[in-house]
Amino acid sequence: MSNSYLRNTIQFPSKQRAHIQHGSYEGQFLIATPAMTGEVFAHSLIYLFAHNPGGAMGVMLNKPLDMVHHATLFQQLGIEFMRDDSDLAVHHGGPVEENRGFVLHSNDYATEDTLVQSSGISVTASMTILRDIARGKGPAQALLGIGYAGWAAGQLEAEIESNYWLTAPASSVIAFYPDDDAKHAMAAKSLGIDMCRYSIYVGHA
Repeated sequence: MSNSYLRNTIQFPSKQRAHIQHGSYEGQFLIATPAMTGEVFAHSLIYLFAHNPGGAMGVMLNKPLDMVHHATLFQQLGIEFMRDDSDLAVHHGGPVEENRGFVLHSNDYATEDTLVQSSGISVTASMTILRDIARGKGPAQALLGIGYAGWAAGQLEAEIESNYWLTAPASSVIAFYPDDDAKHAMAAKSLGIDMCRYSIYVGHA
Protein backbone atom coordinates (compact mmCIF):
# COMPACT_ATOMS: atom_id res chain seq x y z
CA MET A 1 0.00 0.00 0.00
CA SER A 2 1.22 3.46 -0.83
CA ASN A 3 0.96 6.72 1.07
CA SER A 4 -1.52 7.91 -1.55
CA TYR A 5 -4.42 5.97 -0.04
CA LEU A 6 -5.85 8.93 1.84
CA ARG A 7 -4.04 11.89 0.36
CA ASN A 8 -6.71 12.55 -2.27
CA THR A 9 -10.13 13.73 -1.17
CA ILE A 10 -13.46 14.15 -2.83
CA GLN A 11 -15.24 17.46 -2.92
CA PHE A 12 -18.15 17.75 -0.49
CA PRO A 13 -20.89 20.39 -0.55
CA SER A 14 -19.92 23.75 0.92
CA LYS A 15 -22.58 23.36 3.60
CA GLN A 16 -21.51 20.45 5.75
CA ARG A 17 -24.99 19.33 6.80
CA ALA A 18 -26.65 17.37 4.03
CA HIS A 19 -30.37 17.17 3.45
CA ILE A 20 -32.11 14.42 1.52
CA GLN A 21 -33.67 16.00 -1.52
CA HIS A 22 -36.76 14.84 -3.35
CA GLY A 23 -35.89 11.83 -5.47
CA SER A 24 -32.52 11.38 -3.79
CA TYR A 25 -31.34 8.35 -1.84
CA GLU A 26 -28.55 10.30 -0.18
CA GLY A 27 -28.03 9.32 3.42
CA GLN A 28 -29.71 5.94 2.99
CA PHE A 29 -28.66 2.30 2.83
CA LEU A 30 -28.52 0.29 -0.37
CA ILE A 31 -29.18 -3.39 0.32
CA ALA A 32 -28.11 -5.82 -2.40
CA THR A 33 -30.87 -8.25 -3.38
CA PRO A 34 -30.22 -11.80 -4.65
CA ALA A 35 -30.43 -10.35 -8.18
CA MET A 36 -27.07 -8.68 -7.54
CA THR A 37 -24.70 -11.52 -8.38
CA GLY A 38 -21.49 -9.61 -9.15
CA GLU A 39 -18.53 -10.64 -7.04
CA VAL A 40 -17.94 -7.18 -5.59
CA PHE A 41 -21.48 -6.18 -4.68
CA ALA A 42 -23.21 -9.49 -3.93
CA HIS A 43 -24.65 -9.47 -0.39
CA SER A 44 -23.34 -5.95 0.13
CA LEU A 45 -24.66 -3.15 2.29
CA ILE A 46 -23.75 0.35 1.13
CA TYR A 47 -24.08 3.70 2.81
CA LEU A 48 -24.94 6.23 0.12
CA PHE A 49 -23.38 9.56 1.11
CA ALA A 50 -23.94 11.44 -2.15
CA HIS A 51 -26.73 11.27 -4.74
CA ASN A 52 -27.77 13.97 -7.17
CA PRO A 53 -28.68 14.19 -10.86
CA GLY A 54 -25.01 13.75 -11.76
CA GLY A 55 -24.63 10.37 -10.07
CA ALA A 56 -24.09 8.71 -6.70
CA MET A 57 -21.32 7.64 -4.33
CA GLY A 58 -21.29 5.26 -1.40
CA VAL A 59 -19.13 3.03 0.78
CA MET A 60 -19.67 -0.66 1.45
CA LEU A 61 -20.09 -1.42 5.14
CA ASN A 62 -19.75 -5.19 5.32
CA LYS A 63 -16.66 -6.08 3.28
CA PRO A 64 -13.76 -5.98 5.76
CA LEU A 65 -10.18 -6.18 4.50
CA ASP A 66 -9.10 -8.79 6.99
CA MET A 67 -5.46 -8.71 5.90
CA VAL A 68 -5.16 -4.94 6.41
CA HIS A 69 -4.77 -3.61 9.94
CA HIS A 70 -5.28 0.09 10.55
CA ALA A 71 -2.06 0.40 12.55
CA THR A 72 0.01 -0.83 9.60
CA LEU A 73 -1.82 1.48 7.23
CA PHE A 74 -1.29 4.45 9.55
CA GLN A 75 2.39 3.65 9.81
CA GLN A 76 2.68 3.70 6.02
CA LEU A 77 0.95 7.08 6.02
CA GLY A 78 3.47 8.43 8.51
CA ILE A 79 0.94 8.74 11.35
CA GLU A 80 2.18 7.76 14.80
CA PHE A 81 -0.20 6.41 17.41
CA MET A 82 0.02 8.24 20.71
CA ARG A 83 -2.50 5.76 22.12
CA ASP A 84 -3.41 2.60 20.29
CA ASP A 85 -6.68 1.53 21.83
CA SER A 86 -8.50 2.24 18.60
CA ASP A 87 -10.48 -0.50 16.90
CA LEU A 88 -10.77 1.11 13.47
CA ALA A 89 -11.99 -1.49 11.00
CA VAL A 90 -10.68 -1.26 7.43
CA HIS A 91 -13.18 -2.15 4.71
CA HIS A 92 -13.24 -2.46 0.94
CA GLY A 93 -15.34 0.62 0.28
CA GLY A 94 -15.85 -0.13 -3.39
CA PRO A 95 -14.09 -0.72 -6.71
CA VAL A 96 -13.71 2.93 -7.75
CA GLU A 97 -10.48 4.85 -7.03
CA GLU A 98 -9.04 2.42 -4.55
CA ASN A 99 -6.32 4.89 -3.65
CA ARG A 100 -8.86 7.00 -1.77
CA GLY A 101 -10.02 6.57 1.79
CA PHE A 102 -13.28 7.55 3.45
CA VAL A 103 -13.89 7.44 7.18
CA LEU A 104 -17.52 6.82 8.13
CA HIS A 105 -18.07 7.81 11.72
CA SER A 106 -20.47 8.90 14.43
CA ASN A 107 -21.67 12.50 14.54
CA ASP A 108 -19.71 13.35 17.70
CA TYR A 109 -16.76 14.40 15.52
CA ALA A 110 -16.55 16.93 12.69
CA THR A 111 -14.04 19.04 10.81
CA GLU A 112 -14.51 21.47 7.94
CA ASP A 113 -14.14 18.45 5.63
CA THR A 114 -16.92 16.45 7.28
CA LEU A 115 -20.22 15.72 5.60
CA VAL A 116 -22.70 15.43 8.47
CA GLN A 117 -25.95 13.64 7.73
CA SER A 118 -29.15 13.21 9.71
CA SER A 119 -28.76 9.42 9.72
CA GLY A 120 -26.26 9.73 12.56
CA ILE A 121 -23.45 8.82 10.18
CA SER A 122 -20.83 11.30 9.02
CA VAL A 123 -18.19 11.01 6.31
CA THR A 124 -14.75 12.60 6.43
CA ALA A 125 -12.19 12.17 3.67
CA SER A 126 -9.03 13.82 4.95
CA MET A 127 -5.87 13.03 6.88
CA THR A 128 -7.02 15.15 9.83
CA ILE A 129 -9.43 12.57 11.14
CA LEU A 130 -6.80 9.84 10.98
CA ARG A 131 -4.37 11.95 12.98
CA ASP A 132 -7.09 12.66 15.54
CA ILE A 133 -7.94 8.95 15.80
CA ALA A 134 -4.25 8.21 16.38
CA ARG A 135 -4.22 10.81 19.18
CA GLY A 136 -7.31 9.35 20.81
CA LYS A 137 -9.37 12.39 19.83
CA GLY A 138 -11.39 10.88 17.02
CA PRO A 139 -15.05 9.84 16.86
CA ALA A 140 -16.50 7.25 19.21
CA GLN A 141 -17.38 4.98 16.27
CA ALA A 142 -15.68 4.77 12.90
CA LEU A 143 -14.75 2.55 9.99
CA LEU A 144 -12.34 3.24 7.15
CA GLY A 145 -13.41 2.44 3.59
CA ILE A 146 -10.74 2.08 0.90
CA GLY A 147 -12.26 2.99 -2.46
CA TYR A 148 -15.92 3.69 -3.07
CA ALA A 149 -18.93 2.58 -5.08
CA GLY A 150 -19.93 5.02 -7.80
CA TRP A 151 -22.76 5.40 -10.29
CA ALA A 152 -23.10 7.66 -13.31
CA ALA A 153 -26.17 9.81 -13.88
CA GLY A 154 -29.30 7.66 -13.86
CA GLN A 155 -27.38 4.41 -13.31
CA LEU A 156 -28.37 3.85 -9.70
CA GLU A 157 -32.02 4.60 -10.42
CA ALA A 158 -31.96 2.02 -13.22
CA GLU A 159 -30.39 -0.61 -10.94
CA ILE A 160 -33.01 0.01 -8.26
CA GLU A 161 -35.76 -0.26 -10.87
CA SER A 162 -34.22 -3.56 -12.02
CA ASN A 163 -34.45 -4.88 -8.44
CA TYR A 164 -30.72 -5.05 -7.77
CA TRP A 165 -31.03 -2.89 -4.67
CA LEU A 166 -33.44 -2.13 -1.88
CA THR A 167 -33.23 1.19 -0.11
CA ALA A 168 -33.69 1.69 3.63
CA PRO A 169 -33.22 4.49 6.14
CA ALA A 170 -29.63 4.41 7.34
CA SER A 171 -28.88 3.47 10.93
CA SER A 172 -25.65 4.15 12.79
CA VAL A 173 -26.37 1.06 14.93
CA ILE A 174 -26.23 -1.13 11.83
CA ALA A 175 -23.39 0.76 10.14
CA PHE A 176 -21.04 0.32 13.10
CA TYR A 177 -22.31 -3.07 14.27
CA PRO A 178 -19.28 -5.22 15.17
CA ASP A 179 -20.43 -8.29 13.22
CA ASP A 180 -20.02 -7.37 9.54
CA ASP A 181 -21.68 -10.59 8.39
CA ALA A 182 -24.90 -9.59 10.17
CA LYS A 183 -25.25 -6.07 8.76
CA HIS A 184 -26.92 -7.02 5.47
CA ALA A 185 -29.64 -9.07 7.14
CA MET A 186 -30.15 -6.42 9.82
CA ALA A 187 -30.72 -3.72 7.21
CA ALA A 188 -33.20 -5.91 5.33
CA LYS A 189 -34.96 -6.77 8.57
CA SER A 190 -35.43 -3.05 9.24
CA LEU A 191 -37.78 -3.16 6.23
CA GLY A 192 -39.49 -6.31 7.50
CA ILE A 193 -37.75 -8.41 4.83
CA ASP A 194 -36.12 -11.80 5.21
CA MET A 195 -33.56 -11.98 2.40
CA CYS A 196 -33.58 -15.77 2.54
CA ARG A 197 -37.15 -15.63 1.27
CA TYR A 198 -36.80 -12.63 -1.02
CA SER A 199 -37.86 -13.15 -4.61
CA ILE A 200 -35.88 -11.42 -7.35
CA TYR A 201 -38.97 -11.44 -9.55
CA VAL A 202 -40.99 -8.30 -9.11
CA GLY A 203 -44.07 -7.53 -11.14
CA HIS A 204 -44.50 -4.21 -12.89
CA ALA A 205 -47.84 -2.57 -13.34
